[in-house]
Amino acid sequence: MRTVPDDQIWDRIRAEAAADAAAEPALAGYLNTVILGHACLGDSLSYILAAKLESPVLSALTLRDLIQPVICAEGAVCDAIKADLQAVVERDPATRGYSQPLLYFKGFHSIQSYRVAHHYWTAGRVPLALYLQSRISEVFAVDIHPGARLGKGIMFDHATSVVIGETAVIEDDFSMLHEVTLGGTGKVGGDRHPKIGRGVMIGAGAKILGNIRVGEGAKIGAGSVVLHDVPPHTTVAGVPAKPVSLPAVSFPALEMDQSLGGKPIKKKGRHRDEAGTQAEHVAAGDEHTTGHPKGSDAERAAS
Repeated sequence: MRTVPDDQIWDRIRAEAAADAAAEPALAGYLNTVILGHACLGDSLSYILAAKLESPVLSALTLRDLIQPVICAEGAVCDAIKADLQAVVERDPATRGYSQPLLYFKGFHSIQSYRVAHHYWTAGRVPLALYLQSRISEVFAVDIHPGARLGKGIMFDHATSVVIGETAVIEDDFSMLHEVTLGGTGKVGGDRHPKIGRGVMIGAGAKILGNIRVGEGAKIGAGSVVLHDVPPHTTVAGVPAKPVSLPAVSFPALEMDQSLGGKPIKKKGRHRDEAGTQAEHVAAGDEHTTGHPKGSDAERAAS
């Protein structure tokens, strides 16, 4: 659908909610409570998240007092929320407007809830951050350690059974589907989780394990198990994952094309191995398509 600038997102959300309330009177009271009765996006989102995360341990009112100052403050979190909304609207063809992810998408909800938990983790309120992680996992079936570091422009499509470990890092403009794990390889402590570059797309059910680097603009096929570094602008697939092609665009996350096609990987030549047979050197990621479709999301992100 057609997007709007960040400073117009809230107006668009209110217009969509008003139209839906008129079209479906059964939802009018709900839409007034969660959107139309609020002054800004942060107020509305804090109300929605608090209502979803409440429990006998922390009431919705207490949670809202904890959530609202984090997401309403001008700065990185506020900017990230808008970028995440834009990501969903631009990349998910099932999305009918900005109000839909705000109201109903647990991938969006889990990311914004994580941002609150991460705030308290970095502020030294570790017990609260860990409680929020547990509650987010119970409610949304998405388990993100509050110590993980996520950029902005992030989309979790469907999101069920996503797991992200404590030392994982995800850079901007990232997309992945359900049942993805960014995990460790065992009981090793310290820095033990994957580092994901900008513009990466990870298909459903993929497992990326260990302190490895997935380079900028890479694509990981659904169901793959990745145990080693992935070169930039390379598509890998399989168990264990191996290079299969070069993505057709520089930032696969923006296009959400889950096929494994693209430019063939350039073969750099042959050498003789210890047994005297010939083997091929393969260059994965040393060439890629840098052009973007005219007017595409990738073109805007690269500007």
